[in-house]
Amino acid sequence: MADHLDAPGLTSPAMDARVDITDHYVFQKPGQSDHTILILNVNPLAPTHAQEFRPDAVYETLVDANGDAKPEISFRYRFSRKEADRQFATVFRVELQHEFEDGHLELETDADLLVPFAPVSFGSDELITRGRHDVEFYAGFRSDPFFFDLMGFLNNFMFTGTDFFLNLNVFSIALDVPNGLLGRNPNIGVWTRTLIPMLYQPDHVTQVDQMGRPAINTVFNHGNDKNLFNMIQPDQMRQTKSVDPPTTGETFLDKFRDTLEALGGYSPAQALTIAEILLPDILTFDRSKPAGYLNGRRLQDDVIDISLSLVTNGKITTDKVGPHTDYLSQFPYVGKPHQPHV
Repeated sequence: MADHLDAPGLTSPAMDARVDITDHYVFQKPGQSDHTILILNVNPLAPTHAQEFRPDAVYETLVDANGDAKPEISFRYRFSRKEADRQFATVFRVELQHEFEDGHLELETDADLLVPFAPVSFGSDELITRGRHDVEFYAGFRSDPFFFDLMGFLNNFMFTGTDFFLNLNVFSIALDVPNGLLGRNPNIGVWTRTLIPMLYQPDHVTQVDQMGRPAINTVFNHGNDKNLFNMIQPDQMRQTKSVDPPTTGETFLDKFRDTLEALGGYSPAQALTIAEILLPDILTFDRSKPAGYLNGRRLQDDVIDISLSLVTNGKITTDKVGPHTDYLSQFPYVGKPHQPHV
C-alpha cells in the first residue's frame, strides 16, 4: 500500500482512521504552470471506520524550500466539530523557524489565514472554496485514487492484476496554490503529517503519521519500527535506530540498505546509494516541470510499478494494475465517491 494502515498489524496510526494518511500528491496544475496542486488523503476504507475529519487534530503539508530536509513552510488544515452532518475547515500558511527540529507544532500567531470556514463535502458534489492569494480549497469524501494489487503483494509478490482499491473511498484535502506561496526555489521537498493531542498534555499535539514517498514505511519497516518511522522527522531518519528485532540497534539507513540487497540483489555500495535517495523520506518536486513521479506525484502515476522495479532491481516490474478512470479533469481532481453519502 502507499501509506494506508501503516501501523503494525495493518492498523491505523494512533488507532484512528481519521488521521491515517493514505497518500499525498504534488503536481503542476494542468494548463496553469504557475500553480501547484497539493492533495492529502486520509481515512482508508472511508466511511467504514470514520465519518469525519478529527476536530482536535492538525493536518499538514510541509515544504522544504532549501534542501536541508527541514520544513520552511507549512500548509496547515484544522477542522471544526461535525454537527448535523456539517463540518468546516480552516487553512493556514505558516512560515516555520527551526524550533521545528524536535517535531513540535509551531504556533499560528504569525500565520497567513488562507481559507476560513470552508465547508466539508460529505456527498458527491465538490464544495470548493476560494481563499486569499488566489488559492482554491476542497475537503471531503472522495474515491481513493490509489491503485495496487494488495493481495498479490501480501502473497509474496504473486500479482494477478486485481486492484484492491478500485471501489474504495478516502477523505481528501486538496489545495490549489500559486507557486509563490511555495517559496522562491522551484525545487522543493514535500511531505505530509498528522498530529493529535498528547494523552496527558491535551494542549500539546504530537505527530502520529507522516508520509513522503509512497510505500516506504509499508515495504521497508516492520513491527514497532512502523510507529517509530511515523513519529520521526525527515532529517533524523538516516541515523534513527531500529527498535524491532532482528534489526534492533541498526540505523534505518543500514536497514534499508540490507533490504535492498536482499530483495534486489544489489551490491552493498549500490544498495547504500539507493537507500540514501529514499531517506530522508521526502517527495521531491521541480514545479517548473509537468512530469510526474519521481518529480512530485500525479494521481495517475504508477508509483507501484516504479517502486517494484527499483526495489527488486528489475526482477519485478509491474503489479499488472493501472490508473483509475474516475479522476476529474479539474480541481479537486480526485474522483467522486463510490457511495452517495457518509
